[in-house]
Amino acid sequence: MKMKKIAAMLCALILLVTLLTACGGETAGQAKGVKVIPIPLTEEEYAFGVDKNQPELLEQANAYIAQILSDGTFNAICEKYFSSGDLEPIVSAKPDSGKDQLIVATNAAFEPFEYLLGENYYGIDMEIAKGFAEYLGKELVIMNMDFDAVCLSVSQGKCDIAMAGLTVKEDRKEFVDFTMPYYQASQMILVRDDDTTMTDCKTAQDVEAILNACDKSTKIGVQLGTTGQYYTEGDEGWDFAGFPVTCVGYKSGALAAQDMLNGNINYVIIDEDPANDIANAINGGK
Repeated sequence: MKMKKIAAMLCALILLVTLLTACGGETAGQAKGVKVIPIPLTEEEYAFGVDKNQPELLEQANAYIAQILSDGTFNAICEKYFSSGDLEPIVSAKPDSGKDQLIVATNAAFEPFEYLLGENYYGIDMEIAKGFAEYLGKELVIMNMDFDAVCLSVSQGKCDIAMAGLTVKEDRKEFVDFTMPYYQASQMILVRDDDTTMTDCKTAQDVEAILNACDKSTKIGVQLGTTGQYYTEGDEGWDFAGFPVTCVGYKSGALAAQDMLNGNINYVIIDEDPANDIANAINGGK
């Protein structure tokens, strides 16, 4: 009987260790790189958020989006960023109430959609912003701010339009009118390159089963105010149940990934294209 009890205790201990390892991976030490688990966790659409007091601007934005989607301009812009083409620096003018300007709110920490190199802006959204300003015959002004402020700044009349890899979401409709969608996106999970927890995952349900088996000791990094945060914490509007983990917010996905490399968090959840860009940037610098 004693031998059976000991064997049962050992089996229980092994099971417990397995579950703990699966939930949190290893956070001690510093990994050399990161990898993206290539499984879409959500389905969402990007659009631009327009000042509710400018219905004509909304119509013009929709007309411009329809034009660049149909004439190949949008695909050509994406191809540059996804295939290492020649990128165009976008220069912002200074705000001037005496000039006819298009003032764009963005968060330039979301490569490949918007980011800064020196004083110049780059990214898919920024090239669209430049083209849209030219389409309107206006001077382009770009206002860089935290992501969770972009819709608010438009609703307060400080900016005309939000262009920031912005997912269409019901609660954001309180602040802006969304244009027609121009991009299909999804959330994915970044892990350290030495983490094998999710190697055998085939579906979103497989990933979610692992995350649901975790507890508050597992830390997931997200960019504040983004879908990754809502997905991790839970959101009734999107029917996200959330996970029993600790959600840690950062100003950018790149900062979250670096903290993961340093062993301070276990995973990062962010949009697919930024996730791949972060991975490429980190792994390319090995």
